[in-house]
Amino acid sequence: MQPLNIKEISKITSFDMHPILKQLLLQADPDWQSITQYVHDSLIFLVQDSEQNILGELCLIADNHLAEIKNLAIAKEYQGLGLAKGLIHYAIDYCQKQDIHTLIVKTGNSSLNQLALYQKCGFRMSYIETDAFKDYPEPIFENGIHCVDQIVLIQQL
Repeated sequence: MQPLNIKEISKITSFDMHPILKQLLLQADPDWQSITQYVHDSLIFLVQDSEQNILGELCLIADNHLAEIKNLAIAKEYQGLGLAKGLIHYAIDYCQKQDIHTLIVKTGNSSLNQLALYQKCGFRMSYIETDAFKDYPEPIFENGIHCVDQIVLIQQL
C-alpha cells in the first residue's frame, strides 16, 4: 500500500465547499443534528488521493489528556484498502505527540466490522451506554441487528 496522503483541517464553518465530507460524516452517523454538535470543534483528518479527492475522514475531539474519535468513514468504493486503519494510526500518532494519554471511540452494538477494526488497532472494550441510539430520528439497522446501544472502546497511549 502506498503512503497515505492525510490532510489536517479544523474549524469547518461551512460544508458548501466540502459536500463529500458531509456525505462521509452522514455515512458514519446518520443524524446530522448530532454531527453538528461536535464537528465544528473537531480536528478533521482527511485521506485523499493524488488528485486531492477526499476518500475518507476522521473527526477527533481532544481535551487535556483525553481524545475521542467522534466520526470515521471511508467512501464505500475505497473500503477494505486499509484507509480507516491508516487514519486511526495517524490519529494515535497525533495524540501521542500532543501528550494525550487516552483515546476513546464509540460505536453501535450492530457495527460488527467497526468493532473488529477498532480492536485490531489496539482498542479494548470498556463499557456499554445502553439506549444511546433510542432517540435517533430513524432506527438504525446493520448486519440485521437493531442498533440501540453504544459500545465504548478505549486505548491507553
